[in-house]
Amino acid sequence: MMNRRVLVAGATGLVGKAVIEHLLDEGDADVVAVSRRDPRLPGALHVPVDLTDAQSCRDRLGGLDGITDIVFAALYEKPDLVAGWRDPEQMAVNRAMLQNLLDAVEPSTPDLRHIALLQGTKAYGVHVEPIRVPAKEHWPRHEHENFYWLQEDLVRERQWAGRGWGFSIWRPQALFGNALGSPMNIVGALGAWAAIRREQGLPLSFPGGGPLLTAATDTRLLAQAICWGGTSPTAHNETFNIVNGDVLLWPHIFDAIAEVFNMEVADPKPEFLQQTMPGEEAIWANMVEKYNLRRHTLAEWIGSSWEFTDRSLATGIDQPAPSVLSPIKLHAAGFHGCIDTEASLVWWLKRLQNERWLPT
Repeated sequence: MMNRRVLVAGATGLVGKAVIEHLLDEGDADVVAVSRRDPRLPGALHVPVDLTDAQSCRDRLGGLDGITDIVFAALYEKPDLVAGWRDPEQMAVNRAMLQNLLDAVEPSTPDLRHIALLQGTKAYGVHVEPIRVPAKEHWPRHEHENFYWLQEDLVRERQWAGRGWGFSIWRPQALFGNALGSPMNIVGALGAWAAIRREQGLPLSFPGGGPLLTAATDTRLLAQAICWGGTSPTAHNETFNIVNGDVLLWPHIFDAIAEVFNMEVADPKPEFLQQTMPGEEAIWANMVEKYNLRRHTLAEWIGSSWEFTDRSLATGIDQPAPSVLSPIKLHAAGFHGCIDTEASLVWWLKRLQNERWLPT
């Protein structure tokens, strides 16, 4: 008999979708999916709501009962992705979404046990200045404006006020997954870019800059960890980095992308995808018809992920500073999951082909 009812906010995003799929596969929790669009995940109860609207949250979420866990994976990003990371209005909206949800759900959920929050490498100021590696959770909070701190402080203040639930905070890096309209969908961006270049009869040339020592996190692994954290005493009120377990140099695994698309590999050729790919909508539209793909434009599917991908590949930077998170604290707490990053990338690209996001 199920004794968990998990509310996942941001159900159509990279993380929210992965958490719901994991919970449904495990089959030991009732799942409530909260998002404006229907995530179309049979088995989950979808509650459509705009989290920026406090009254709508009260009307639609206030009647829910039996919620034991909240996974807050909702995210508001501005079209100008990187500039928006330090925008006061964007930070205020992200805090308000969490507060609106908690204000609506908490009064009718006396059995609430756990809240999971998402952060990331920006917690270490990687978008502000080079960081020491590997980054560790016990370091003092990096002093810069960030909605992470607003959300974290909100949760801590509510808990100090006498709530009986615990929380965990998760810091992944370069998420591998897929979601329509996600602002940080690097797998979708690279897959669409490679498919278009193949359609044009071109080889695959690494478009980024100098080798950036970094890491990645498969959203399936993140989902497992989040669900583990909801029931593990060692995760109570803790912050965890979570990465696949190895390190990543993009030029060293680009051959794997070429193999998925049966492409030749050529010498590196710097390319800012945020500049070139919006101009490829016409060829993409033809490919959608030719290969019977899902009927989304590149702007609808990839959006500002072009900008995020350029940043992730260090495009235009000859000697990028390394950015690696340490997973030791999480392993010591009892979660030992890991996955090979190259295998993860290939798995996701093939899934996108099987689901007709990309041509085979």
